[in-house]
Amino acid sequence: MKKIFAVPVLSVLVASAHAQSTVTLYGVIEDGLNFTNNVGGNKVYELQSGFVQGSRWGLKGKEDLGGGLKAIFQLENGFNVNNGRLGQGGLMFGRQAYFGLASDRFGTVTVGRQYDSVVDYLAQTTANGNWAGFIFSHPYDNDNTDNSFRVNNTLKYASPDLSGFQFGGTYSFSNDTNFANNRQYSLGAQYANGSLLIAAAYLQANNPSATARGAITNAGDENFLAKRLQIFGAGVNYTFGPATVGVAYTNTYATQLQSSGYVGAITPPTGTVSSLRFHNFEVNGKYQLTPAFYVGAMYAYTRADLNTTTSGKQHPNYQTVGLMADYNQSKRTDIYLQGAYQHVGGDKTGTVLDAAYVPGADDVSSTRNQLLVRAAIRHKF
Repeated sequence: MKKIFAVPVLSVLVASAHAQSTVTLYGVIEDGLNFTNNVGGNKVYELQSGFVQGSRWGLKGKEDLGGGLKAIFQLENGFNVNNGRLGQGGLMFGRQAYFGLASDRFGTVTVGRQYDSVVDYLAQTTANGNWAGFIFSHPYDNDNTDNSFRVNNTLKYASPDLSGFQFGGTYSFSNDTNFANNRQYSLGAQYANGSLLIAAAYLQANNPSATARGAITNAGDENFLAKRLQIFGAGVNYTFGPATVGVAYTNTYATQLQSSGYVGAITPPTGTVSSLRFHNFEVNGKYQLTPAFYVGAMYAYTRADLNTTTSGKQHPNYQTVGLMADYNQSKRTDIYLQGAYQHVGGDKTGTVLDAAYVPGADDVSSTRNQLLVRAAIRHKF
């Protein structure tokens, strides 16, 4: 990362010689070759930007106000390195845009476009939210542990470290005459003690993307459009020597899905969907073979509870296996190889939920199986 130090003006030198301001320019550029064995019945080879980390650049800064208090900000842009387009629906700072105050004693309060508590606390216990990225996500990233959406108009609080325990929450305003229309709130907590990490979180969104000014607004930048979206879960990571193992459970519940329903261009089930629930169970592990090289693996089982007016209750299920190897050529540049395979079983619903879909693939498979393999390079600055 490159640091740019602000020049103190004369009044600051006189009034507060100890105060210091810093602004940091940083970023990630990641690109790789993807192979998907079945996208609508066809094999696909393509260059894709991002995945383990989305390509980005950003600015973050702080000003020491004295007494353990700092003014802070962060502006972070997402982009596609293959065509130069902005990510997150074309927003200039679509990944993050916030400012606030941070206190060593009382915690941090920020306002703007930010991550919710599921991302801040729970996601780190999953493979995709920690070291593996998008293709290891649970089906459709239904629990948002890989940041399918950020939240706008958000007031966030994060506590200081209290002997290993931390907690926080967000509230996102609808900015609408109907106070609850497209608002969001979330809570999360974690406890870290040596090798042990325990985390849990809850999120609720009312009518996400129902208004252009609310909490969740960008087309293609949400996981489900529904009357109400609820996500909760918990996870544990434990590190012993070079190995880290983790288990996580998440639960996503969406009621009254809209006709535009699923992630991106994926078509929702036919008929009126009164509710859709995903139960996600994950086991993951990472082993640091050398300081520069690690391997990781993940297995996730997902059960879906689909309730429609045409077919009643049905229960497809998903099994996903992921493998990854990553080698650091330097402190800032690494290369990796990863793959994810998904199989869909259980009830046949006659809907898109019967088709396999590894997150990151262009579209669903024409069968109940799909494999995606990726080789990529990543550079941080």
